[in-house]
Amino acid sequence: MLRKYIGDKKFYKRVLALTIPIMVQNGITNFVNMLDNVMVGRVGTVQMTGVAVSNQLIFVFNLLIFGAISGAGIFGAQYFGNGDNKGVRDTFRFKVVFCTFMTVLASLLFIFKGEPLISLYLKGDGDAADIANSMQYAKNYLLIMVIGFIPYTVAQCYSSTLRETEHAVLPMTAGIVAVCVNLFLNYVLIFGHFGAPKLGVEGAAIATVISRFAELFIVAFWTYLHKYDNPFIIGAFISFRVPVKLVKQIFSKGLPLMVNETLWALGIAMLNQRYSILGFDVVSANNICQTFSNVFSVVFISVGAAIGIILGQLLGAGRNQEAKLSSAKLITFSVAASVLVAAAYFFTAKYIPDIYNTNDSVKGIATALMQIYALTMPIDAFANATYFTLRSGGKVFITMLFDSISIFLVPLPVAFILTAFTSISIIPLYLTCQLLNLVKCIGGYILVKKGVWIKNIVV
Repeated sequence: MLRKYIGDKKFYKRVLALTIPIMVQNGITNFVNMLDNVMVGRVGTVQMTGVAVSNQLIFVFNLLIFGAISGAGIFGAQYFGNGDNKGVRDTFRFKVVFCTFMTVLASLLFIFKGEPLISLYLKGDGDAADIANSMQYAKNYLLIMVIGFIPYTVAQCYSSTLRETEHAVLPMTAGIVAVCVNLFLNYVLIFGHFGAPKLGVEGAAIATVISRFAELFIVAFWTYLHKYDNPFIIGAFISFRVPVKLVKQIFSKGLPLMVNETLWALGIAMLNQRYSILGFDVVSANNICQTFSNVFSVVFISVGAAIGIILGQLLGAGRNQEAKLSSAKLITFSVAASVLVAAAYFFTAKYIPDIYNTNDSVKGIATALMQIYALTMPIDAFANATYFTLRSGGKVFITMLFDSISIFLVPLPVAFILTAFTSISIIPLYLTCQLLNLVKCIGGYILVKKGVWIKNIVV
């Protein structure tokens, strides 16, 4: 029984070799967001709320790009497992072309329709002047952040392909440099040090955009410098042609995944919008909770990404039985790791809000929300691990039903009914919505156990 759920030393060595670089890179990305949030939070609650609202919209964009890259990445991992360098190259080329196109569309949407989208999150009770000021800060921040969308997207195309071909350290290194750049420029531009102007919210956005360009430069330059270790890049941009057959396959398997990630992000954004109508303090407190929850959840999210790559490579190599046995061990590892992290998060949640220059009401709500998230983190870890397991074999329609559609069928309707027809407060509402993720766990367990995901899609 133990051998079914616990691997040997060699197994965990491989898992950690892939997981730790992803974990560090994802941690750095979330640390960058946390730095922006904390430093802007030191300026004031109104500024912090404006940045938080803009980041809700950017979150949807990030998940759109992640979904598109992940959809193609299913093929990249399996092509690499099958020893097909041309397949990896064509997959990378598709990522760059398609994701750049989607980024341009998203940028135009935020530039011309940003204000009405922002206003959806500023409908709760609060001082009219504070709400108006938050709107202005949110608009200014969003318009600057749009400049960094293209370098962010292309850097993600490089980083994902490098991870799929077992070069996970370089994206991690690039992320470390990016966070150092962002940290230094935040200090300089937000607060006006070293003779620089004191730009506040705008300074935070400028610092993040510059860090995005730095990250792209590093991953692109290193990949070309080591092109014989990364043969997918040789001739990658001679043309932008992708075989029609592969495009059809990616759209067949990958487009539903992109739709899934986008719908999931929209579902989360809509859920946060329901929270926001409970008051201006709730918007600020939920922002603090999300910022630090993202940092602490990096562990199980990174293990999930590693699950998708490891199982995808095994399936691509035709080692189906090994993939099945590995899935149980990987899911167990993800949940166990999340329990340890959740314990640390629960006990530090009481002190985290003191970092911010905000009122006691916001601090109290934020602490309660973070502790609820910590208690339910193992639930999210299990659901995340089963999601990546199902996705590794290209079962994207099933994963879409399991992941994003479930939000619209379970927690979102419950949140809408409770906020529209009762006087429920944020804490019991948030706890209820978090516990409803158990529905996903049950569905994920059944689907993984049945083995519907075990399939080679590149042969």
